[in-house]
Amino acid sequence: MKLSIIGLGKLGAPMAAVMAEKGHNVIGVDVSPAFVSAINQGKAPVSEPGLEDLVRKNRPRLSATLDCEQAVAASDVTFIIVPTPSEPDGTFSLRHVLPASEFIGRALRRKKSYHLVVLSSTVMPCTTGGELLPVLESVSGKQCGVDFGLCYNPEFIALGSVIHDMLHPDLVLIGEFDRRSGDILVNLYYSLCESRPTIARMNFVNAELTKLSVNTFVTTKISYANMLAQVCEKLPGADVEAVTRALGADSRIGGKYLKGALGYGGPCFPRDNIAFSALARRHGVCAVLAEATDALNRQQAPRLADAIAGRLPENGIAGIAGLSYKPDTDVIEESQGLLVARELLARGVEIVVYDPAAMEKARAVLVGRVTFAGSLEQCASRADVLAITTAWSEFRNLSPKALHSINGRPKTVIDCWRILPQAQFQAVADYLTLGKGPERAGLTVGQMVRDEEDQCQAETRGH
Repeated sequence: MKLSIIGLGKLGAPMAAVMAEKGHNVIGVDVSPAFVSAINQGKAPVSEPGLEDLVRKNRPRLSATLDCEQAVAASDVTFIIVPTPSEPDGTFSLRHVLPASEFIGRALRRKKSYHLVVLSSTVMPCTTGGELLPVLESVSGKQCGVDFGLCYNPEFIALGSVIHDMLHPDLVLIGEFDRRSGDILVNLYYSLCESRPTIARMNFVNAELTKLSVNTFVTTKISYANMLAQVCEKLPGADVEAVTRALGADSRIGGKYLKGALGYGGPCFPRDNIAFSALARRHGVCAVLAEATDALNRQQAPRLADAIAGRLPENGIAGIAGLSYKPDTDVIEESQGLLVARELLARGVEIVVYDPAAMEKARAVLVGRVTFAGSLEQCASRADVLAITTAWSEFRNLSPKALHSINGRPKTVIDCWRILPQAQFQAVADYLTLGKGPERAGLTVGQMVRDEEDQCQAETRGH
């Protein structure tokens, strides 16, 4: 099949490479000459594990252009996967989608053959049929369902595993104008998927609402697990891992995303949750659950910053290991590690930071008393309190020797994701985790913060 993909960013470029890998001829389109040039040179325009190899391997079937109309004219199916930035009210902007639609419409005007248009960008409900469809028909002068087809088909992927997720989806969501449109897309996914996903076919508005609902429900699970972790920290002997493991075994709940640790971040979860709240309020529906989820998430970075600051000696240095919002990506948008770093800098705390992939992007946004370490070991050796804020697999290899104190002060490690061998690190530092109640062997973050609060209250009473 001949495909064109408009938008060669974090999702569009992997989609183009995956489609080419499965034997389809793909033309990518982007407004960035650098992105187009990279694809045509067999290079990845964005950072994503496995993408460079896939682009290079499939050069005979994968090309790119700045000319959207040319790409549409040379293909049978066009995917729109351009950014939909958040507006001030939380809803999604169409300032990139609608111009792309106009380009497609002009190309369709000159085409004699049937063409399928697929919107993959996340949009608000009632967008595909209410705003995209009228533009396509008006500009092309043609009729949807007769001359061209239209589907809404968002991806459910995570940065850092985009290629795997595209090849092994749990769900393929298709909002279709008519059966013919959906059938073409279903057959395309049969050629693409290496798993046996559920294919859910429905109208536009239900598909648009499903996309938002999936991410909103996931964020609710994350915030619930983090709230549970805070409760566990107040109860002697409580362990959020034990509780969530049992919760996840119940088929009504499931274990995915039930890990009491730090909050969620990235380019999708925070804004999708806010957009769902905006949608509910717009239609007079109480959005308290989505709003509470967002409020709980916003508490996580200040809470960790409090814990770090409470353990720092005078003029001490805080270490942040992990600045990307999740492992295997350089994306720092709404990253918990970055938010904690900013919170500490705002309090006048000197920090040292490290991330395997996100250092360049972090340099552009972190200003103040900050040192960018060359390795995790350098970050750990310089810090008085080290917080593991992103669960990079390579962080598991940190040696306890890296915590050797050069000034005789005891070190503290706050292992937010519980990835380090506890016994080894307890022998050389105060090893703390999120989500565990106080034990005789030592303090947890919850106990530590509580002790600070008690001390503050005692000092207040003394005055």
